[in-house]
Amino acid sequence: MSNKRGLVEAFIVATHLIFTIMIEPEMPGIVFGTSGLGNLYKVLSERSKIEIIGECIKHSPETPFFDTAGKYGAGLALESLGIGLKAAGVNPDEVVISNKLGWLQTNLSTVEPTFEPGVWKDLKHDAIQQISYEGILACYHQGNRLLNGYKAEWVSVHDPDEYLYASNDDTEKRYHDIMEAYRALYELKEAGKVKAVGVGAKDWRVIQKISSDVRLDWIMIANSMTIHSHPAELVRFMEQMQEQGVVIINSAIFNGGFLTGLDYYNYKPVSPASSPELYHWRESMYAICEKFHVRPEVVCVAFGQKAPGVKSIALNTTNVHRVQKNIEMIKLSVPQALWAALVSEGLMDASYAQQYLLD
Repeated sequence: MSNKRGLVEAFIVATHLIFTIMIEPEMPGIVFGTSGLGNLYKVLSERSKIEIIGECIKHSPETPFFDTAGKYGAGLALESLGIGLKAAGVNPDEVVISNKLGWLQTNLSTVEPTFEPGVWKDLKHDAIQQISYEGILACYHQGNRLLNGYKAEWVSVHDPDEYLYASNDDTEKRYHDIMEAYRALYELKEAGKVKAVGVGAKDWRVIQKISSDVRLDWIMIANSMTIHSHPAELVRFMEQMQEQGVVIINSAIFNGGFLTGLDYYNYKPVSPASSPELYHWRESMYAICEKFHVRPEVVCVAFGQKAPGVKSIALNTTNVHRVQKNIEMIKLSVPQALWAALVSEGLMDASYAQQYLLD
């Protein structure tokens, strides 16, 4: 294992020396998430997906930016995105695509996919996690093939937290695999095949660990910086990333749909019986939103945008009529009195609100 540690340390030094020039892209306020194109929670027809992508293109105020992943529907989201962009007549240089890598499409040999059972509906393929030097390159090339004429210019390692924690016995080896994946991604960047390298994860602490070893261009924080959950340690980390010029995309700001009324919290099924405190919090938050005549999703978006260092909010929808509303939503403001009411009811951290939300 000492040799492997030496390789990791050498790579860490190299990335800090070679990739010190950070990208400063003109990020749009909204990044279009594509998990719904992979049949997250429900099945969408191909026609519906084409219409959704068309609306994103039609109403995007800037160059459309789509975030996708091989994990989304075991590659289905990638395929659907490519089909939809082509149907909309979009040239490859008129769109930016981020592909979070680490899951490889495979044949389906069981009744339902083996990854995240119960979440993805009516899939024709399965997916396996492939985080290593060769594995991440395989995911990159497969992703571009599935995009069918389009390619990802922004890439990252997807769910390194899940990979790292999958076993308690070989975390050192697994972290070495993650570092090797980044070695591959930075080789792609050095060769001019991609423009930006980042990370997307649900556990922000793993993002923090990786960022201390790899000079990242961007990070996507999922499920973590939301109106329901915004720990002080995460806030400090985001402040540090902001100081370093790292682009932050805030994703899953509805905690996997729970804050907009679904019975999933961070993509896991919940119920009033199993999680009464969650439902009580949501009911209380909804009551305050109703008092101020502001929709809960608007409050969630406004909160997510105001977090330190956040350049874009990733929003996903399975409803074609929601696309334009989502784009308009990022421009809406929330009354100061509403934030104060959330603090008063104990639904939000008071010190955070004072620093970032209240004048």
